[in-house]
Amino acid sequence: MGVTFAEGSEGPDGFYLDSNGNPLPVSASELERYTYCPVSWRLAKEGAAGVGEAITIGMEKHKQIHEGMNEFQTSLIKLRRELLIWSWWYGIIIAFAIDAVAFVYIDDLMNAPIELAKILSMWSVSFLAAAILSIVIPWRNWLNMEPTVSEIETLSKNFESTGLKPTWNPIGFLGGWFSGGKTEAGLLLATIVIGLHAIGLAAADNRSQAGFILVVTAFVWTFLATWQLQKSLFAENEMIEKRGRAGLDEDTQLVYSDDDESSGLLRDEETGLRGRPDQIVIIDGEFIPVEQKTGRVPKKPHQSHRVQLLAYISLVETNTKKSPPYGILKYGEEDVHQVFWDQHAKNSLLTSIKKVQKLMVEGGAKRNHEREGKCRNCSRRHACEQSLFTE
Repeated sequence: MGVTFAEGSEGPDGFYLDSNGNPLPVSASELERYTYCPVSWRLAKEGAAGVGEAITIGMEKHKQIHEGMNEFQTSLIKLRRELLIWSWWYGIIIAFAIDAVAFVYIDDLMNAPIELAKILSMWSVSFLAAAILSIVIPWRNWLNMEPTVSEIETLSKNFESTGLKPTWNPIGFLGGWFSGGKTEAGLLLATIVIGLHAIGLAAADNRSQAGFILVVTAFVWTFLATWQLQKSLFAENEMIEKRGRAGLDEDTQLVYSDDDESSGLLRDEETGLRGRPDQIVIIDGEFIPVEQKTGRVPKKPHQSHRVQLLAYISLVETNTKKSPPYGILKYGEEDVHQVFWDQHAKNSLLTSIKKVQKLMVEGGAKRNHEREGKCRNCSRRHACEQSLFTE
């Protein structure tokens, strides 16, 4: 049966265009249905909804996956907050300790207080120099640590160009002393604290009683910092557990998860391709789309699922102007596949888009297989006149 779905004509590059000269829109999920069976794709275009227990279970599992991603991100943000609080409390202990030494022993020093003030002044200048160097020099690259500020800004700009927004915190926000500028901030804080102590010592007199109070206060803060560190360790254990449930690796940064409500739509205006990946993660500075499949685990990835993931890879490349080396196809938590993005994959995807657009204009979708089992598992077999499965 031939059905015409849209008005359009073939353009010079093989894509079918509407009356305004724009390519006919084709979604990644349409490509998945078309590759599975062109008749299933046509029935979906005609309004035949997929039915069956697998559809219901799949929707529920996708909802659970997104909730798991949310739980992981919540626990990760909590961990960063607890570690940040602990790190600043630890800095306060150091400041109190310096005060205590200065106030308790200032009268017993062989040298005048002004001499200690000079030493602290030199320390302050040293910390200032270290802070400036840590800002200017890309030391994180040398130590294979987190991205530099400029790299984070580049990632953020590329991601923002997709029209999407990070589902959770800004890209590159990691927290802790050794990322996100906290090291530099700590050095600048030390510069200020030590500098103020140097100024204070220049006019210091006997302050043994004040020093004793500072020692006691430092012990109290040490207890509080220990308690805070324990909270941080509990938060880390919780984060690791939820990261495992979400199926994410340690070095993977999750920036986007599709919930079909607030997530944006990726577009390619040259081909008409559209789509929302299940997730987008950052691995080694690359935006990697992830497609989650909730049905039975196959012996090897289905071609229809591969084509859908290729569509998402292409959309990420088009919108970020940076080519992902691969995408990730997941069947459950354990069965994970890399689908590489090379010239052959690009050509195959473009061919599929053109075929779908042609069917949108000319109709004539036909079954592309002779497998009764495939028809049996099709969620639209109830409306299919070409089905091989008879109940």
